[in-house]
Amino acid sequence: MVPSPPEGGPPRAGAAPPGPLSGKVAVVTGGGSGIGAASARRLSHDGARVVVVDRDAAGAEKVARELPGEAVAVTADVSEEAGVERYVRVAVERFGGIDLHHLNAGVVGSLEPLPDLSADDFDQVIAVNLRGPFLGLRAAFRRYREQGTGGSVVITGSIAGLRGSDDLLPYQASKYGVRGLVEGGAVYGAPRGVRVNSVAPGLVPSGLFAAASGPGAGGDMERRARTTPMRRVGTPEEIAAVVAFLLGDEAAFVTGTTVSADGGAGVVNTVRPSGGAGAWTPAAPR
Repeated sequence: MVPSPPEGGPPRAGAAPPGPLSGKVAVVTGGGSGIGAASARRLSHDGARVVVVDRDAAGAEKVARELPGEAVAVTADVSEEAGVERYVRVAVERFGGIDLHHLNAGVVGSLEPLPDLSADDFDQVIAVNLRGPFLGLRAAFRRYREQGTGGSVVITGSIAGLRGSDDLLPYQASKYGVRGLVEGGAVYGAPRGVRVNSVAPGLVPSGLFAAASGPGAGGDMERRARTTPMRRVGTPEEIAAVVAFLLGDEAAFVTGTTVSADGGAGVVNTVRPSGGAGAWTPAAPR
């Protein structure tokens, strides 16, 4: 494939394959790895021209370079207004506008017990996971207003924003906040032709948790996944499929909702013999 150019040059040559998103321009934040990279690939495969945004310049460039259709990589910190303004500017300059936003960038933060968390730990996670989607959502609405068009936004939440746990408190708080952004944005956007939804992944191995260690971290994700009804982890591609559906026209009557893609983890009643916490044999139904 022809390498993706620097931000000053034209978009990488390439014809997007025909698909349900042909003619659309999509921004994917956190697109340099994991769920974001899978989302960029799926949206490109479905015909969209994709703006791959990440703090990791090399990761964003690699993903953009390997997409089947037109793509450009942008290095940006989504927790800063200047970073959001930058990726919007590049998208408009290269592709003429933006139709779809997948606001996916996120960090895990500290796994320290609550009494040992610092305010800095909390602030760093909130900055990326909640301030970032707020800035991205605001930018999306500003862009749609300027274009005089509607559009669609999907924010990556988490099942951590639906249930409680005794660790990951900053992360959990940020993902609960994402639900507020989604619901408020949906109410504001619906009369303006803008849909806002969220996907809530369950246990999906990715770089997001890879750096963490200890109980509840990425290292024992496979073991914990065996306590979900599907007895397995998910894949970034499975989450990307939900994102593509929510962004696309087949979800035209869907807004303000959070779709859990978690192998059934969120519906388990863990106080019953039938569910969770090692209460079954992973290999077969009981």
